[in-house]
Amino acid sequence: MVDTEAEPEATVRYDVADGIATITLNRPERLNAFAGDMHSRYLAALRRGDTDPEVRVVVVTGAGRAFCAGADFTRLETLEIAEVRRNAVAEPRDVAFRMGKPVIAAVNGAVAGMGLAHALMADVRFTVPVAKWTTAFAKVGLVAELGTAWLLTNLVGTGRALDLLLSARPISGADAYGYGLAQFLSEPETLVSDVRAYARTLAGNDPDALREIREQVRLDASRPFADAMADGYERVFTALERGRFRGARTRVRGT
Repeated sequence: MVDTEAEPEATVRYDVADGIATITLNRPERLNAFAGDMHSRYLAALRRGDTDPEVRVVVVTGAGRAFCAGADFTRLETLEIAEVRRNAVAEPRDVAFRMGKPVIAAVNGAVAGMGLAHALMADVRFTVPVAKWTTAFAKVGLVAELGTAWLLTNLVGTGRALDLLLSARPISGADAYGYGLAQFLSEPETLVSDVRAYARTLAGNDPDALREIREQVRLDASRPFADAMADGYERVFTALERGRFRGARTRVRGT
């Protein structure tokens, strides 16, 4: 089944096939930079994927030659600070980080600023070698927004995070893979098929297990090992009690 949300000119597209929702940032003439209601549409598409019973995995990518160049600077020049504050409170931006289903970012080209932040909020990232990755913030007088400093530090360590943020230097997709920002390196002609094959692997796993594992990883990053162990045991016991473990009863009786 394919469920396409909107007309071809929509700035964010939502398609479902084989249990995989593909969200495409679709403003290629501006390297998919966020402008107008595009950011809200993107967050709404993520929430839709998280609640859609047909969806097991969400893939995020960009149209054309970019993933997302961040915020459109022509729009930033006309923004009211009060409006920005209201929007930030009314609509949390970390949807991908908090949702219950796995999110895969397919970085098909340039990714910068808040576009980079959204890619880093995904669970797993694919990139092509020639993609240009950059934080960009320091070059335009901004700071690391949308939790980018936290995300980078947790992915690549303090030193590398400071390098990428302070220098705002661009790195290639190959370097991003080498640094650990991306987990998979694909050629442009195979990126889509590689991502979908991986997404199908995740979609074949137990959705409750996927949701809880994502939650564990987030929580365990900031708590002592003993607490992580205790929480893990409780989750295992709950899974067994609810009969979620495949073959659980047979194995338990045989012990």
